[in-house]
Amino acid sequence: MILARCEGAARTFGSGAAATVALQPTDCEVRAGDRIALVGPSGSGKSTLVHLLAGLDAPTVGTVHRDADPIGVVFQGPSLLDPLTVVENVELPLLLAGEDDARARALAALERLQLRDLAEKLPEEISGGQAQRVAVARALVRGPRMILADEPTGQLDHVSAERVIDVLLAAADHAGAALVVSTHDPVVAARLDTRWKMASGRLSLEVPTWPR
Repeated sequence: MILARCEGAARTFGSGAAATVALQPTDCEVRAGDRIALVGPSGSGKSTLVHLLAGLDAPTVGTVHRDADPIGVVFQGPSLLDPLTVVENVELPLLLAGEDDARARALAALERLQLRDLAEKLPEEISGGQAQRVAVARALVRGPRMILADEPTGQLDHVSAERVIDVLLAAADHAGAALVVSTHDPVVAARLDTRWKMASGRLSLEVPTWPR
């Protein structure tokens, strides 16, 4: 089952002489059960493609079709809301969607990631690795059919990075969800089955796999 499809989707920022083409016209599909590593250097267009697939941005030309609801998104940088406690951050997507049992489901998501004891702490009171795992819990709390993670380990040490990837893979397996992880880390990419490569805004779907 196709969960998301780009058909000639491209994204340009700015206009005229100052225009920057972040993503060239792109055709790709994300299917249920996919485990995709989106690899390439910083500035190659990985984040732009992830944002289009997630519906966080719209293509300048072309179309993006989505048949995945809900979608879970994990960002690279700090994304927790500072005034809210850990559990309040995790339950926020449920509250915004008007879903029931938000607090209980948020606590259960934290429990699965072994973060239950941090529930009442503020983001400033936890480590960077813990904050990223809380962000993962928030992305997974609604049981998404597609999980998109944009450089989720880019600011983490090796141990924390491995733990985040473990959690993402386990959550995708548990929910039967597709998982797309953008990364420039070959160790992270080696954990996923399929490689998409970005270079100068162009996507290549057939590239050599990273050695396992």
